[in-house]
Amino acid sequence: MINELKDPRMTFGAAVTEVAATNNNVIVLSADSSSGSGMGEFKKRYPDRHFEFGIMEQGVTGFASGLATTGKIPVFAAIAPFVTARNFEMFRNDLGYMNQNVKIVGRSAGLTYDQLGSTHHSIDDVAIIRTIPGVTVINPGDPVTIRKAVHAMIRHVGPCYMKIGNPPMPVLYDEDIEFKLGKGIVIQEGHDVTLIGTGTVLSKAVAAARLLEEAGVSVFLIDMHTVKPLDRDLVLAAAKRTGKIVTVEEHYVAGGLGSAIAELTSREYPVRMKMIGLEDCYASNGPYEELLEKYGFQPVQIRDTVIKFLNNK
Repeated sequence: MINELKDPRMTFGAAVTEVAATNNNVIVLSADSSSGSGMGEFKKRYPDRHFEFGIMEQGVTGFASGLATTGKIPVFAAIAPFVTARNFEMFRNDLGYMNQNVKIVGRSAGLTYDQLGSTHHSIDDVAIIRTIPGVTVINPGDPVTIRKAVHAMIRHVGPCYMKIGNPPMPVLYDEDIEFKLGKGIVIQEGHDVTLIGTGTVLSKAVAAARLLEEAGVSVFLIDMHTVKPLDRDLVLAAAKRTGKIVTVEEHYVAGGLGSAIAELTSREYPVRMKMIGLEDCYASNGPYEELLEKYGFQPVQIRDTVIKFLNNK
């Protein structure tokens, strides 16, 4: 149901359990965080396909790489910074360089491990993982696309990184929404400015677009759920239509979705851009919605930032 709040971790776990019912090669690996990743039901149904390793993300990644050589499809889900930043060398060498069919999922990504602070925030993961050749980077923004992303990445042959949040998030799409890796979703057509959201703050961008429409601004609104490979055709079409792009992501402005879009447009169709994200800082801790407000992610703040951008301020 549209706007219904759902737990992204439980949604993810249910989707993996669902796909495993028809694919015996799907196995789940955990680093002492199976229940927190929504894998309780999977463990009950498929105990012989669930492996708990304790807190040793680098070792789990190597084990997953080995399993992939036998035709298995390992899904390794754990706290986002621990499977990306802590785990970068093994991700790059064991999975990327070896092109292993392993699916790494960073849960409680962005600022959503709100109270635990900088050590548990994951606001650099896209920047570091998208540098690894051949890795698909997925950042779905609602429960429906989380489920569809799970099915899509299991079908995809090759290493993937998917990030999901922690707090309940609203359903934005009907179940029949078309989802393809590497293809963004046009939520609404417009001509004044392109607003591109991704992941945990997509719903904030959607709400901001409504506020902008009320203010007389026509918004071309895009859900860019796959950061790599980027939907080149859609980005360039939006750039040519509006000439102005604003990106919204719960990530550093350096190296994330905004950077990926700027890299593309600077080469092929330069346009004015504004990136809404975290600047060069260690993020604070505190209640999640208050953190979003502190860093400018609430809908009213996004609306005001876009209007200032359009007014060259």
